[in-house]
Amino acid sequence: VQLQASGGGLVQPGGSLRLSCAASGGTFSNSNMAWFRQTPGKQREFVAGVNLSETDRYYGNPVKGRVTISRDNARSTVYLQMDSLKPEDTAVYYCAAKTGSGVGMVPKIYRAWGQGTQVTVSS
Repeated sequence: VQLQASGGGLVQPGGSLRLSCAASGGTFSNSNMAWFRQTPGKQREFVAGVNLSETDRYYGNPVKGRVTISRDNARSTVYLQMDSLKPEDTAVYYCAAKTGSGVGMVPKIYRAWGQGTQVTVSS
């Protein structure tokens, strides 16, 4: 599966963004999906994940309560709604896909990655 992330940009602190990740060339409905983020010099960090049927969602502690992950299997797209954004949320955000059981928080278990979309939170 190929992934294309979009929706990043510059937003003021306290603002909102919705990221999208469109999948093609594979079976999206069989993939557990996740968002990670990365800043220069740091490891890729788990942000949120959702399982195949959208019955389970997981969030990283730094974003819990401020972001919502969702998916639309008919559109082969996963979304990340981010609210109450903080400057420390500034990063490149990547979507990722994995088959098999469940959502994981470790980047190396994901077999497909989008190209990343930059999110900058600044006044």
